[in-house]
Amino acid sequence: MTVSLTQCLHRAVQQNPERIATVFGERRQSYRQLHARVARLAGTLRALGVRKGDRVGILSLNSDRYLEVYLAVFWLGAAINPANTRWSAAELAYSFNDCGTTLLLIDDAHLPLMDAIRADSDTLRHVIYLGDGICPAAMHDYEALVAGAQPVEDLRASGSDLASVFYTGGTTGFPKGVMLSHESLMGAVLNRLALGYPVGPVYLHAAPIFHLAGAMGVLWQFMAGGTHVLIPSFSAAAFMQAVARERVTDTLLVPTMIQMVLDHPDFRRDELASLRFLVYGASPITETLLDRTTAAFPDLTLMQGYGMTELAGCVSYLPPRYHTAEGRRLGKLRSAGRAAAMAEIKIVGDDGIELPRGQVGEIAARGMSAMLGYWNKPDETAKTLRDGWVHSGDGAYMDEEGFIFIVDRIKDMIVSGGENVYSAEVENAILKHPAVASCAVIGIPSAKWGESVHAVVVPKPGMAVVEAELIAHCKTLIASYKCPRSVESRAELPLSGAGKILKNKLREPHWENQGRRVA
Repeated sequence: MTVSLTQCLHRAVQQNPERIATVFGERRQSYRQLHARVARLAGTLRALGVRKGDRVGILSLNSDRYLEVYLAVFWLGAAINPANTRWSAAELAYSFNDCGTTLLLIDDAHLPLMDAIRADSDTLRHVIYLGDGICPAAMHDYEALVAGAQPVEDLRASGSDLASVFYTGGTTGFPKGVMLSHESLMGAVLNRLALGYPVGPVYLHAAPIFHLAGAMGVLWQFMAGGTHVLIPSFSAAAFMQAVARERVTDTLLVPTMIQMVLDHPDFRRDELASLRFLVYGASPITETLLDRTTAAFPDLTLMQGYGMTELAGCVSYLPPRYHTAEGRRLGKLRSAGRAAAMAEIKIVGDDGIELPRGQVGEIAARGMSAMLGYWNKPDETAKTLRDGWVHSGDGAYMDEEGFIFIVDRIKDMIVSGGENVYSAEVENAILKHPAVASCAVIGIPSAKWGESVHAVVVPKPGMAVVEAELIAHCKTLIASYKCPRSVESRAELPLSGAGKILKNKLREPHWENQGRRVA
């Protein structure tokens, strides 16, 4: 199957050239203008040495230029490396070095990290300044490059050609680069569109685009040929202002964001009445929050998506009907839905064999959206991608109708406010503190974040671990959202006969009254 991620742009400029394509603050541009800018940006990237298969990094908050970069990189047949804006300079440099990113685009918000990134980078040859101020020395100015460039023809990269390298936290303490092809990303788009619910006409990108969920919103809306409205980062106030000003119809939020909007003192239902469709993910929605949401937005259609970066986004959906009062009586609201059109899902045991319905095992999925593998990590790829099936690390059971119900995580991953946190990465940082002898990191329930990062530490003899000091120590090594929000000291950790830390014993007191082991 030949599919190119740029074909939706060509179609949009052919059919609706004057339709507004992007809105960012006071900047607006039509699809005709966007098409021309992307062709020129691709020209300037080629002039700077970017060739098919090369990796191009972007470290930026959401903006219209972010979308231009995505399309221009695809235009050249290169691969985009969207950097996590919450990572430290060391984490960012690792990801750039790991996949050989040669060119980086960076905005004003992240300029303070640039010196440290350059110092640790072995591969970066060019840096382009995405901001609106004076271009720093030793960087290229984005607007000047676009204005002076000659457009180039779209290479029409497609199918198995590499389109992106999205980095995820690593269970070994190092991030892994998930390689996604044009076909992978298009498969994820089709998983959403095949449900029969249209996208747009006006979509608000409030979730960060460096996340796969945010990136999929970009691709959904380009496939629909609608208007993209962008805010730099999520806040309830910015979200509400954008919806009211631009008459936004569609968006994607995590439940934490929904709650922040409803809790905001300036929340006005009538000003947000244009909203018609909301996809949420990262965690299921509580019935309490669902009740509040439907009361505040009686005309809003809700849909949940479940997936992972290795599957290019969502491979199962809980459709809108199960969010209605009638649908909720069917008992599916706490599920993560069932397999989308371009995906298969099964629940397997340790041997990879499918388990009977109702029995808890690991979610495995395959389909058009599956990753190519992890960049330069064949052993990790072999563990996760087996016979075409991506093994998720999430424990779940499937009912007789194919709905999956997540009950626990097989891998020690914590989802806090929609961000994936790998316990091994946090533990590596904690163990660098001079007072810590051993530790274990777990996720505990959080009304605000879904799960909160909790550290259980054993101090070295004669020493004490102070919570505030340990958290501050971690912030010097890893992104703030990965750092513990609470710290507990113990004389020893519970161990199995083989000497493995029994994290289930540490979790039990926190989760025993919870209906579900994953928030």
